[in-house]
Amino acid sequence: MTAQLAETLIYQGHTMGMCTTPLNDYFALGGNKPDFAGAGTMLWRRYVGTWEVVNERLYLIALRGNLTNGTEANLATLFPDYPERVFAHWYSGTLRIPKGKLIKYVHAGFASTYEQDLYLVIEKGILTNSAVRENGTSTRVDAPVGYGIGGMLIPSNTKPQGSDAS
Repeated sequence: MTAQLAETLIYQGHTMGMCTTPLNDYFALGGNKPDFAGAGTMLWRRYVGTWEVVNERLYLIALRGNLTNGTEANLATLFPDYPERVFAHWYSGTLRIPKGKLIKYVHAGFASTYEQDLYLVIEKGILTNSAVRENGTSTRVDAPVGYGIGGMLIPSNTKPQGSDAS
């Protein structure tokens, strides 16, 4: 499996890449899953969510992807009654946020190792604990810092105005 694009998390005023996919739990519990179009091997889940922790609560605040019918998916595609943000009451688990420089790249899922991992423990959408794990120090001067946020790499299905390209 190819290394995957991160979800986006806004936490304590910082925007960072998150190597956890809480929306998969929603789908596993029977939540409406639209027919997302393929987005390449770097995005097996076929969408990127943007999440935010506000007052110790986890919210899904944006969704980006393409549907097989040619339209673009957004938060209202999944939650028409909540087009601006949805409380992630379905999610219980640990969010992993890699921090610091890359120590070891692994071309599979979210398996690469960074200097630190911030773990946020969520119970039914509520932040209950956090911890930082130290993984070592990168010896590479040019090592990337933090897991990159790739949500903007999802190609749009819409054509630029005035485009006659097919």
